[in-house]
Amino acid sequence: MDGSGSDLRSTIKKWNVIYPVYLNSKKTVAEGRCIATAKACPDPTCIEIADCCSHLKIPHAIELDKAYPRDFFQVGRVRVQLKKDDGSPVNPAIKTRRKAANWYC
Repeated sequence: MDGSGSDLRSTIKKWNVIYPVYLNSKKTVAEGRCIATAKACPDPTCIEIADCCSHLKIPHAIELDKAYPRDFFQVGRVRVQLKKDDGSPVNPAIKTRRKAANWYC
């Protein structure tokens, strides 16, 4: 392994995490859903979330080897960079995590 890989990993560690269960309309708040059911979608996948990030031109990384802490059978998560190092948003239309979640579904 070279040094650039560890630099990338340390950079990605600072990004926000989105588990598909956060956006799943079939889950309850107690099960992990974070947004309103009207704005959520049924059974989203990491790949679909990553496609949305690509469409919105938001840097992202898929981590298929990670599991949701409350339910280890739900595997996969997406790390997204919503803000640059200077604190400005990557995409000016999306300034907060809540607004980002509304764009995914």
